[in-house]
Parts: sequence; C-alpha cells; structure tokens
Amino acid sequence: MNVAVDGFGARVKTQDLPEVKKPSREEAEAAVRTLIAWAGDNPAREGLLDTPGRVTRAYEEFFEGYAADPLQELTRTFEEVEGYKDMVMLRDISLESHCEHHMVAILGKAHVAYVPTNKVVGISKLARVIEIYAKRLQTQETMTAQIADTINQALAPAGVAILIEAKHQCMTTRGIKKPDVATITTQFTGVFRDDPRMEARFMQMIRG
Repeated sequence: MNVAVDGFGARVKTQDLPEVKKPSREEAEAAVRTLIAWAGDNPAREGLLDTPGRVTRAYEEFFEGYAADPLQELTRTFEEVEGYKDMVMLRDISLESHCEHHMVAILGKAHVAYVPTNKVVGISKLARVIEIYAKRLQTQETMTAQIADTINQALAPAGVAILIEAKHQCMTTRGIKKPDVATITTQFTGVFRDDPRMEARFMQMIRG
C-alpha cells in the first residue's frame, strides 16, 4: 500500500520512498496464516480456519483512514454565524488507533477546540478528521500535530488547541507492562499558544 500523499505537512510524506503495491486479499490472508503458524498453532485447525478472513476484514476497519482525505472533510464551511468568534470545542471524543511500532491498540480520548475567524465547520467533521488520522498506523505525537495542522489549513482560525490522552497497549500489555500509564500530547497554535488565558480556558473546559 502506497500512502504517499502530496500536500501540506500534516499528511504522510513518503515521496522519497519506493511505491509499495498493495497485496491482494488472498496474500493478506496467507500472511495471517503464516503468523498463526509462527505463533505455534495450526492455521488448519477448525477454530482458526476463518481467522485469516476475519483479520483482514478487521484490518480494513482499523486502517480505513488511509482511504480518506481529512482535509476534504473540512471543505464545507458556514459563514452565517452572527459574528461568533469565541472557542468552539469538542470534548471526550473516543479515539482508537494503532501504534506504528508494534501494531497494537492505542485507546483514549481527544479534546479539540478552535477559535473561528470568518467561518465554522460542522462539529461532526472535526470528529471525522480525528477518526481518519486515528485509523492509520500512528504515533500519538504525530497524530496530534496532524489534526491541528489540518484544522489550521482548512479553517484559518485564530487558533487551534488539541489534547489527546491515551493508553498504549505496546506499554500496558507487553514490554514494561504498566497498565495505568496514560500518554498525554498537546498542540496549541495561534491564540491558544500566545495567550495563557486561552490555554487555561481550554484546559479548564476539558475538566468540565
């Protein structure tokens, strides 16, 4: 699968890498059978016969973000907002992603806000941008920056704020095995970066 995308910095930049041809479904299912055998089980066992098909279908859901354009989600905007120029915030957006280092789950919540200048966007579209980036192999730091950059490019707001808090199964269920550790990443631009009062308001609103 070639995920090279031209354009702004929030997207994956792999122009210097060779294009990778996406394997067929049959090849993907064969790879799952190989992993089952490598794990020590028999892929021909009754309970595992349909597992390769289930896994490939699950992967289609887990990584559907590669087939979507997050910037496109923010193209329809609205200017009839009666001069509203304060914070627009979405809190507690459930987030499910996968660590690009171990391909295991990242589970958490995202909080995002922006201050419009002359246009706003449907709030569901902001959640959709987060979903698209989450449905890719990710690091939390990269995903946080990608979301903020996309909103900045599409809406040219006075500022964007995002905070993601998530638990990484590469840390909670393997390796060091610290199940209660959450990772927090933030990105502030514009007024949220330059005005400590705006950052404080954002953090206070997250706490409810």
